[in-house]
Amino acid sequence: MPIISIVDDQAVRLALGSLVRSMDWEARMFESAEAFLASGEAVDTSCLISDVRMPGMSGVEMHERLVAQGQAPATIFISAYPTPSLQARATGNGALVLLQKPYQASVMTHWLSVAVDSP
Repeated sequence: MPIISIVDDQAVRLALGSLVRSMDWEARMFESAEAFLASGEAVDTSCLISDVRMPGMSGVEMHERLVAQGQAPATIFISAYPTPSLQARATGNGALVLLQKPYQASVMTHWLSVAVDSP
């Protein structure tokens, strides 16, 4: 069963967790990049969904650290403020996509399917 790790504020974690569970996948939720990194869950994560801007370490910084460690799962970034430079930095380092909030559930479902290599 795919494991989707979600790093964002509580409201987003709850909404995305419901979406992930509706796909019969497991959702694991983290309040910060630091909490996700400390958990050791990256190795079991099929897809990581993370906000870009968070207190403390940003989602992009977390992803860069995972890439450097050779443990970066397929990653979907979300942001209320996507810029061309942020898009380039996020996807240039291997993330699948940077989605702008608010996004349609169908768009997130599509990218989750891409991430776990489902049709």
